[in-house]
Parts: sequence; structure tokens; C-alpha cells
Amino acid sequence: MAVIDVFLMPGEHFVGDARHRIRTLLGSCVSITLWHPRRRVGAMSHFLLTVGENDSVADLNGRYCEGALALMLVELERLGVRGAECEAKIFGGGMMFPQIERGDTMSIGRRNGETAERLLRMHKIPVVSESLFGIGHRHIIFNVRTGDVWVRRGPPGAARARPAKERL
Repeated sequence: MAVIDVFLMPGEHFVGDARHRIRTLLGSCVSITLWHPRRRVGAMSHFLLTVGENDSVADLNGRYCEGALALMLVELERLGVRGAECEAKIFGGGMMFPQIERGDTMSIGRRNGETAERLLRMHKIPVVSESLFGIGHRHIIFNVRTGDVWVRRGPPGAARARPAKERL
């Protein structure tokens, strides 16, 4: 079976089957992956902020955590997969400019990660792994066939660095 690679830009999400491998590059943004182990169906988001100005169902927007999760859940439902049957993994929320960002709960990345954790708890979707916060970016690769997510971390401004890989 040929692998279909999908790259997510900020504000995008994707839902696919075992043929897909989904990638993105995160700084303070956060990605949520949802995976159904028996059906081998998965979803991944790349959101920028916690909430939008108009958070009505008609105005769902993948740039915001709540909208991204809602959009993924709707598409999974269309495939016959309930969100609570999935396993979630959360990535990102890094500080990209530590010399000027605050290291407390006010940072955008920290708010993004904490919002993702809260919303997944609210939807009763178990989080089986996460790689959140810290300094620098993350390159994420989600293999929908296996549910594995590979993370390559790098310091701010070093997108070409080759740090060690972790499999989560």
C-alpha cells in the first residue's frame, strides 16, 4: 500500500485512514492527534490559538483549539468513529522566543497546550502521550496505520538542526 503524505499548515486539520502519514512543524502552535486503533483511522490538527471571536458551530475555524477539535470530531463521526473511542496525543506549545516570552502561564504555547488537555478531558478522549512546552520547535509525523507519532525537537531558529527523534 502506497503511503500518502499530508503536510498541515497552521489552521489546518486532516482526517484519514491507514494510507496516510500526516506531518507538521510546530512552534507555539499545538497539534492534537486522534487515532482509532481497531479501525486505523486518525485525525491531526495544527491550531494557533485557544479560542476565536465567534465560536458558534457555523463558524468553526481550525486556527483555534476548540474549532479544530470539533471539526476533526465531526469528520470522524462521518466515518463512524466516535471521539471517545480514539486515543489522543498532544504536541507543541513551545516557546520560540524565550528571551522575550514569559515562562509562566501567560505564554501562548502554554495556553494552547492546557486548552487542548482540558478539551480532550471534557470530550472524554484519553490522552495516551504528549510532548508539550519547553523551548523550540517540533517536527511531527503521524503514521495513521500504526498510530505512532514521531517527534523531532529543535531549538528556536534552528529548523535545520537534527536533534534526536522520540517516538510517542
